[in-house]
Amino acid sequence: MEIGNKLKRLRVKNNLTQEELADRCELSKGFISQIERDLASPSISTLFDLLQCLGTDLKTFFNDEVDDEVVFGEEDVFVKENKEQKNIINWIVPNSQKNAMEPIIIELEQGGTSNVDIPHDGEEFGYVMSGSVSLYIGNKEYKVKKGESFYFKATQQHYIINKNKTKAIVLWICTPPNF
Repeated sequence: MEIGNKLKRLRVKNNLTQEELADRCELSKGFISQIERDLASPSISTLFDLLQCLGTDLKTFFNDEVDDEVVFGEEDVFVKENKEQKNIINWIVPNSQKNAMEPIIIELEQGGTSNVDIPHDGEEFGYVMSGSVSLYIGNKEYKVKKGESFYFKATQQHYIINKNKTKAIVLWICTPPNF
């Protein structure tokens, strides 16, 4: 492990010069330079002081876990078209079925519909980005148009239909993943 390089990145991230870090830790600038180039090894006590001055701790510093991916782009989207139901589903977060919620963007042509979802433990949220849809929850119909959202507990059968002549686009999120 390159402790020196990691310390240098932390120092730079904190906008400190070697001299400023040395002053805060009561060390010489030369010693900081040697540590950063892996020419000298700090004692545990000195490393602890350095990390404290850099706003972190030993556990965080030595944690080699890779952060979960946070930002996703067009190249991450999985698209599936269902010509029979006249819809296109865009899974906008890859492998989201392993998470607590699953977001999709569903595009519905005129007469297009989502799958009829059976009752399940969980909740559903949707935001109509374009057009309008009819949302069915049990035997009730709700009209939802562009700029409006819906939210409900998924304790009854539910689905959406586009009864209009223009395409409808809906951001739809469910918990647990179910699409």
